[in-house]
Order: sequence, then C-alpha cells, then structure tokens
Amino acid sequence: MAADVLALVRDTIRRHAMLAGGETVLIALSGGADSTALLYVLARLAPAWSLRLHALHVDHGLREGSGQEAHAVRRLGQQVGVPVEVARVTVSRHGSLEEAARTARYAALQAHADRLGAQRIALGHTADDQAETVIMRLLEGAGVRGLAAIPPVRGRIIRPLIGLRRAALVAVLADAGIPWIEDPSNLDRKFLRNRIRHDLLPMLTAVHDADLVDPLCRVAHRAREVLDALEGMAVLELERMAREEPDALLLPRGALTALPLPVAIEVLRQAIGRSGGRTRLRAWAQRRLARALTSPPPRRPVTVGGVMIDVSGSLVRVGRSRSVALPARPVPVPGVVALPEVGLQLEAVLAPAAGYRVPREPERVAFDAQRLTGPLIVRGRRRGDRIRAFGDNRERRLRQLLIDAKVPRWDRDRLPLVEVEGSIVWVGGLRRGAQAAVTPDSREILELRLQPLDFEQA
Repeated sequence: MAADVLALVRDTIRRHAMLAGGETVLIALSGGADSTALLYVLARLAPAWSLRLHALHVDHGLREGSGQEAHAVRRLGQQVGVPVEVARVTVSRHGSLEEAARTARYAALQAHADRLGAQRIALGHTADDQAETVIMRLLEGAGVRGLAAIPPVRGRIIRPLIGLRRAALVAVLADAGIPWIEDPSNLDRKFLRNRIRHDLLPMLTAVHDADLVDPLCRVAHRAREVLDALEGMAVLELERMAREEPDALLLPRGALTALPLPVAIEVLRQAIGRSGGRTRLRAWAQRRLARALTSPPPRRPVTVGGVMIDVSGSLVRVGRSRSVALPARPVPVPGVVALPEVGLQLEAVLAPAAGYRVPREPERVAFDAQRLTGPLIVRGRRRGDRIRAFGDNRERRLRQLLIDAKVPRWDRDRLPLVEVEGSIVWVGGLRRGAQAAVTPDSREILELRLQPLDFEQA
C-alpha cells in the first residue's frame, strides 16, 4: 500500500511540475491524518529528490488543548526526521471564523516560508477535499473558476496528495505506526464542509449507488482545463491592449467589450492582479467586474480587492485610487509654483508684446497682462465650477466642458485651474477662458506654462 501511495504522489508531483528537485519545502502540519501523511510521504521521497523539509504547525488558539497538539506534532517531526516549528496566530472573530482562520494560517505559512527561503509550501489536500469543494461550489452556484475547485499548484503552494483518497493515506499511517490527531472540529456540523462530508456526500453516494469522489474530481479537472485556456487567452489580450501608466493600466473599452464576457472579465481580473489587488474572485466580484462592462457604463468606479475599475468615454482605467487634492496656491508673477500632487509646476512669465507669437501648444497660454487684473490663484476642481471659454459667448459648467473634451473622469481632478478674482481663466493644458485676450493693442504679455515638476528645485 505504501509503495502504491508513493508512486501516486511521485506521479502527481511530476504531472503538475510541483518540484524539480533540490528545493526547500515547508509542510503545513496540522497534525491530522492528511497533513501527517503528507509529512511522512515527503520525508520518504526527500532523499531521492534532494529536498530540504521543514514543517510548521499553526496554533489558531481557538480551542483548549491546542498547546498539547503543538507538543504532539513536534514529537511527530522527531519521529520522521523533519524539524517542526509552531506559530501561534490571532484569528479575527468578525465574519466567518473558518475563513478568518484560513487567512491567518496562510499568512503564517507564507511568512515562515519567507524566513526559511522555502521555494514551496506543501499542503495536505486530498481527492476527498477536492470532491467536497466541488459540491460546495455547486451549492454556491459557482462558475468555471469555482468548479475548478482546489488547484494542484498556485504560486509556490503545492498539493502533492490532491490525487489520493483519504482512506489510502490513513491506511499508510496505520501500517507505518505513525500517530495523528483527530480534530474534533471535523465533526462539527455547523461547518458546511462537515455537513457535506458526513451527510450530503454519503447520501448522494447511496442514491447514485457508486462512489462520487472520482467523478467530482474529474469535473474539477475539466473545469481547470477550461480555466487555464481562459486565463491564457486573457494574458494575450491584456498584453495586446493594455497601456501602462505610473499608477494604472488603461484599456480600450471598445476592444474589451468586444471580447466574450468571460474573457473580458478575466482580462479585468488579471489587470487587478497586476495593479496590486489582493482578493479571491468570488461571485460578488465577478458581478462587479461584469457591471463595469455594461452599456451604459457605471457612473461611479467599481472597486474590487482595493483596486478601482473606472470607465470614462472610450477608456477603462484599472488601478489604485488616487487621492488628488490640489490646494489653492498663489501664483507669483513672474515666478514658479510647484504642484507636487500632480507632478507639475506652473511658471508665470512677463514678456513685451512686440514680436510676441501666441503659443499653440496646450501647455502654454498667453494673456494681455494689463487686462488680467488681480492676483492669480492655481487650484484643483471644485463642485459647481463654471467657465466662459475663449470663443464661447456663454458661461457653462466646467464639468460639461471636460466631458465634451473627452477628458477621462480620473484625470479631471488633476487639471490645474488658474483663476483671477473667482473667475477661471485657464483650465491648464486644455482650454483658456475668454478673459484678457491678446490683441494688437496689447503692450505686455503674461504667459503661463505647465511643465513637469523639477523635484530638485521643488
């Protein structure tokens, strides 16, 4: 029996490229049958694969006797020749206790693996866990990603026992005389997984008159194949269409919405990941991403995993929220004022009108200095701002001007506005106001210039 199990684990490791040999591997050791079997099996395989094994037991502190379990797993490590350390974590009591414990456990494993320099973290999930997860996802109404259930490999996490049945592992431990800890919480029916394991799955097996674990694992395998293809398509599309900015990715809305919806959602999901998002894509997140692709688009940004998806005109922006608060500052004439919030500086220059040529670049604007009376102020946009633009005989809302100019929503607060005595005379880099136009009668010119901020002088 042990030889058969070892052969199956070797096959799983090779098939999913979990190990190449020579790695440092951290084993998550709860002390239950599955993780104990993982410790034992990897210890048997370690010499042939030149593996350096370590184990970590995470004490969640949720029940009495957890300290005794820590002593037991240390003795177990001594028995099989693998060093075991114990990490005590604090589990949040808000929301799902099971999910909070999982989050704390994974964080402890990642941190310990970093300290060890471990290339892999091995978890003891089995084929039974996979089948139970598929049923849980079915009950939740999951899509392809949910039905793919537990991945054999995710980043540096590997699951060498994912193709084995729990009963076979228990038999191996019994034959080898390796003890394990029975976790009483595994019998607690308040957890959905336990109800599926002890009640629903046996009932379905009896109704079907055949074992269901293998068929359910095949469902997960086929869903994983579809998911891998979907992710591969999305990688290509994201590389093709994304334009990188310092703090965001910009995607063409038309090209994105022309994709099949599952591919478009996956493109957004990957863009979120590249932008630093840290969330598991549950059904609610899928719905939010789909909403970002609707027509008409949402009027407010959609937030998933701390990353904002904002749709404006022909563009979709995926990135962290930017808090741009451009305070009002006086503009010295002549002189320079730094605008570090938007990475710009505003320079005011006086020049004689004789021979002066009115600039055509959007970053420069000229006024009749004698007619532009009053101190200049540069500031950010405010609610209710209005402007009478050059060549326009009526005053209108600044917001409408920006929409007509197709300024993306996320850039509107980054535009410096120059005002004189409460009237906007220039929307920096975009449009000047009607005030103080340069004419043949002008004698002195006030030129304003927007330039990248010189950080050495700022």
